[in-house]
Amino acid sequence: MHIPDNYLSPSTCAVMGIIMLPIWTRAVKKVKTDVSKKKIPLLGVCGAFSFLIMMFNVPIPGGTTAHAVGGTLIAILLGPYAATISISIALLIQALFFGDGGILAFGANAFNMAFVMPFVGYAIFKFVKNKLKGARGEYIAAFIGGYVGIVAAAFIASIEFGIQPMLFKDASGHALYCPYGLSVSIPAMVLVHLLVGILEGVVTAAVYAYVKKMSPDVIYDDVEKTKKVNRKPLYGLLAAMVVLCPLGLLASGDAWGEWDTEGVKSLVGYIPQAFEHGINYSAIAADYSVPGINEVVGYIISAIAGAAIIIIIFKIVSSIKKNNTSNT
Repeated sequence: MHIPDNYLSPSTCAVMGIIMLPIWTRAVKKVKTDVSKKKIPLLGVCGAFSFLIMMFNVPIPGGTTAHAVGGTLIAILLGPYAATISISIALLIQALFFGDGGILAFGANAFNMAFVMPFVGYAIFKFVKNKLKGARGEYIAAFIGGYVGIVAAAFIASIEFGIQPMLFKDASGHALYCPYGLSVSIPAMVLVHLLVGILEGVVTAAVYAYVKKMSPDVIYDDVEKTKKVNRKPLYGLLAAMVVLCPLGLLASGDAWGEWDTEGVKSLVGYIPQAFEHGINYSAIAADYSVPGINEVVGYIISAIAGAAIIIIIFKIVSSIKKNNTSNT
C-alpha cells in the first residue's frame, strides 16, 4: 500500500501533506495531554510493530503481494491519535532508510495508513464492541475493525492513484504519473485488500488477545492509567517478529502500484514522464537489503535497525517529556 514517488503529482503530494499537518498537530497535542511519560515509549514499541508487520509480504492471486499494517491494533492499544504519530514515524523511517514508500508521497501514505486506517478501524471496533458483549465480542470487534480499516485505507489510496491520469496527461494523451484510472485502481486495490483484510483482522484480534492477557495495562480505554506498564511481553513479540520477518521474502512480485520503471512500461506500453524525470531517491538499505550481505541476513538487520530507530526516537521523546515535567 506504500505509494512510491512519481506515481502521484507533486501537487497531489503537496495537498496530502497539507491535509496531514493539522492532523499531526492535533495528534501531538492529544498525545501530550492524554499519554503519560510512562506510556510514551509504547508508541515506539507499537511503531516498531507496524514497521515489522509491514515487512511480512504475502502473495496475492495475480502475482502481486501485499501486507498488513497494524493500524487498528495500535489504535485499540494506544488510541487513534497515538496510532497516527506511531505509524507516521514508522512510515518515515521506511521511506528515508529503506525506500519503502515515496519521500514526496509521505503525506499521502501517512493519510492512508496513519490516519484513515486507525480512525476508521477504531470507530468500527468501538461500535461492534458495544453491540457484542464479553471477551469474544471484543475479539470479533478487533477482527472487523482491522479488516474494515485496511480496506478503507486501500480505497483512499486507489482514489489517489486513479485521479492522476484524469488530471495529468502529456500532449499525446499519456499519463504523466500513475497510468491507471479509477476504473482500474479501485477494484485492483480494494479487491486485493479484501483478501489482505483477513490477515489484518486476524493479526489485530490475535495480538489484542495476547496483550490483553500478558500486559492489559497497555490497552487504551479513554482513561489514562498511572500503573506501571509491563512492556516485556511486547518486546518478546517484537523479537519473534524480527526472527520470522524473512518469511516476507518468500512472496514474489510487486505490490499493485509499486512497480519500477520497466515494470510500468511492460504493463502499459510506455513510460510516464514522471518516471523518467521525477524524483529518484536512493535509500541506504533499499528494499531492506544490505549490500554485500546475504538477503535473509540483510532483511533481519534491516528489521532490527528500523525497529530500534523507532523505539529510540520515542524513548528520547519520553525523556524530554520527563525532564520538562520535572522542571515545571
